[in-house]
Amino acid sequence: MISVIITTYREKTTLPKAIQAILDNIRNSEEFIVGKETWSEGQMFEILVIGPDQDTERIVREFSQKYPEVRYLKDSGVGKPAALNLAFQKAEGEILVLTDGDVWTEKDALRNLLKHFEIKEIGAVSGRPVSINPRNNIFGYWSHFLTEAAHHMRLSDKHWPCSGYLYAIRNLYIRNKFVFRSQNILPEDVLSEDAVITEMIRNQGYQIVYAPEAKVYVKYPDNFRDWIKQKVRATGGYLQNLRNYESVTNIRIKKMRALWQEIGGGLKLFFTYPQNLREFWWTILLYLARIYLWFLIFWQIKIRHLSFNQIWQRIESTKII
Repeated sequence: MISVIITTYREKTTLPKAIQAILDNIRNSEEFIVGKETWSEGQMFEILVIGPDQDTERIVREFSQKYPEVRYLKDSGVGKPAALNLAFQKAEGEILVLTDGDVWTEKDALRNLLKHFEIKEIGAVSGRPVSINPRNNIFGYWSHFLTEAAHHMRLSDKHWPCSGYLYAIRNLYIRNKFVFRSQNILPEDVLSEDAVITEMIRNQGYQIVYAPEAKVYVKYPDNFRDWIKQKVRATGGYLQNLRNYESVTNIRIKKMRALWQEIGGGLKLFFTYPQNLREFWWTILLYLARIYLWFLIFWQIKIRHLSFNQIWQRIESTKII
């Protein structure tokens, strides 16, 4: 079985499209799955949608009336890591596909992720985020530049983490190679859970691969306030102190991202990606914004020691299609 896990919170505008995109993917993937000895016993797919709010429950109940493989899980509402811990305990699939309720997958994305697991040494496969924002304004351009930079880094850097927007992993609960079902696999205050999960898989001796043909479409912030909120949340996890977690699990979380890595990794695009003088100016402003971002993250996490709830803020402009 394959378990698709969708984490969501108050995303009634985007969640139906996210679920429908996964259902369309399943129809395109069933022919590939049939005949695989480890995946073809009984039901081939389940879709677990995890959210604490009533809108999520209502939407999932409506889908489950027609598609019984769609199930609702109510989480405690304390954050995405806690929601994933619940999903990991409930998921029955040998392969877990992780995505969000405010993005949607291309029709062949699941098949392009799953085909890599025919090689038993592969433990995780990352999809490729694609911005749907218009490129004709500064924040849309920034989203396209950064997704393209991440694409190039994943092609060239084996230690770059999977994208939290879409990736698939082997279910280590079923294989009993990491933890028992009664234990939480993630610390509930971790900001970059995709990076931590990537390292967990890598520490089990598995390979991590990138599947750029497995595309997931993402709406990025369209104003500076939301841009800062999202980037502090997403990038701030790389400065978190996870030593207590490492001492309990014996899993070393490698530092996979830093300001100097971003600057070095994006230098080629700095000169080749802009198509005109306006975009070149926007690129310069992006680099200045990223430098400001890293100083802000250092101040909030290392100096002020802000809590998970203080940093993890809802990004409203990404919830509208």
